[in-house]
Amino acid sequence: METLAALASGFAVALTPLNLLFCLLGVTVGTAVGVLPGIGPALTVALLLPITYNLEPTAAFIMFAGIYYGAMYGGSTTSILLNTPGESGSIVTAIDGNMMARKGRGAQALATAAIGSFVAGSIATVGLTFAAPLMVDLALLFGPAEYFALMVVALVTVTAVLGDSLPRGLASLFIGLALGLVGIDLQTGQARFTLGVRELLDGIDIVIVAVGLFAVGETLYAAARFRFETEEIYAIKGSVWMSAQDWARSWKPWLRGTALGFPIGALPAGGSEIPTFLSYLVEKRLSPHPEEFGKGAIEAVAGPEAANNAAAAGVLAPLLALGLPTSATAAIMLAAFQQYGLQPGPLLFDSDPELVWGLIASLYVGNVLLLVLNLPLAPVWVKVLKIPRPWLYGGILLFATMGAYTLNNNVVDLVILWVIGLLGFVMRMLGVPVAPCVVGLILGPLAEQQLRRALAISQGDPTVFFTHPISLLLLTIAALLVIAPVVLRRRRKLGAADGAK
Repeated sequence: METLAALASGFAVALTPLNLLFCLLGVTVGTAVGVLPGIGPALTVALLLPITYNLEPTAAFIMFAGIYYGAMYGGSTTSILLNTPGESGSIVTAIDGNMMARKGRGAQALATAAIGSFVAGSIATVGLTFAAPLMVDLALLFGPAEYFALMVVALVTVTAVLGDSLPRGLASLFIGLALGLVGIDLQTGQARFTLGVRELLDGIDIVIVAVGLFAVGETLYAAARFRFETEEIYAIKGSVWMSAQDWARSWKPWLRGTALGFPIGALPAGGSEIPTFLSYLVEKRLSPHPEEFGKGAIEAVAGPEAANNAAAAGVLAPLLALGLPTSATAAIMLAAFQQYGLQPGPLLFDSDPELVWGLIASLYVGNVLLLVLNLPLAPVWVKVLKIPRPWLYGGILLFATMGAYTLNNNVVDLVILWVIGLLGFVMRMLGVPVAPCVVGLILGPLAEQQLRRALAISQGDPTVFFTHPISLLLLTIAALLVIAPVVLRRRRKLGAADGAK
């Protein structure tokens, strides 16, 4: 009952005219951006961070959440009509969704994606409503040693899961940790790695790094790979409504996709890619028509899209309750919290319940707005795909540069922005994931604080991390996440070598 009362107060916040306007703005911008190939929610939130600096926090986060949900919705449009996923969670949707469009059933593919996203997003938001307070109760049992171990798990999982190579992931993580050390040490008052630049005494602004890595770096990389070729967009034909058979084949995949997406999205580095691929495999296994998969099966669109949007709600649970980002977009949203001087976690539920529950309530509202936007306005989103890429990329770079400068009206910020942006471009060219860098920058200083507190309480005894059961369990999980992939990879190589003999 306490949770329902808190949610009711959240609706009172979310349904104010101003917050409704920001929710509508967020889902509209998110959908439009999700439609654009290669521009995902992380880039969009990073790009908007500088211009929301003077907004009231609740309104800003309602808009950010709308952008996140909207981008998850919008990614299906470009996957289905252009066979080019707008963001990574829509990769699986492109397989059968584009085949449906080629057969003249693009409207039905978009409809099952939109309705499935609404169903999954609504159910997953209910899960978030009740899961977040439970996580808060668990977090209240944590001391400095447990928090340090939890952050180690988050750092390791994001590093190990994102990207194809553990060494590359670790390299990205260490870059982020190094950037987080710049500035004055809060305990000793000594300047660290400032290179004599006075503007660096307060550290490198997380917003500058986020915009540099995601907006500048991603845009330069996309522009470098752009080919001046005519892209074929399959027109939406006929009625957008699904037939009775389409409904019958879609509703179970919607529910199964939700059941996969929400819990996996809540795991560190679970993201949206893993549940969408799992949903595709599950639907193919359970379908009475497995031969249609890869050729335009509607279940292969319904299930993964539901999993994609359920994962978006799952990502917000550990972010709000524990302060842990489990995806690139969550890391950017954590940077946004810190921009306002807020630290997500159990204390935020007590110190600023209006923001937390207003944000959660806005997700229910946003799901309804997205359903209204996506079904009738699909032809409008198709026109967004016709924006010339050079104009798009140039506009993003100009917008990112102006936004970064307005933060502090400081030329040093522009230099840092473009150095970080070029670093992000090089990292992408070399296949180094950028998400561990952002997570390392954000969680590194926090982990350092908890490490020092734990050692201070134990009078310098490092065994404190192994004598506390929860801390020991979390550090063991972190060690297994690093060791297990190496062992399995070596065993596969040995097995392949023995098979060759």
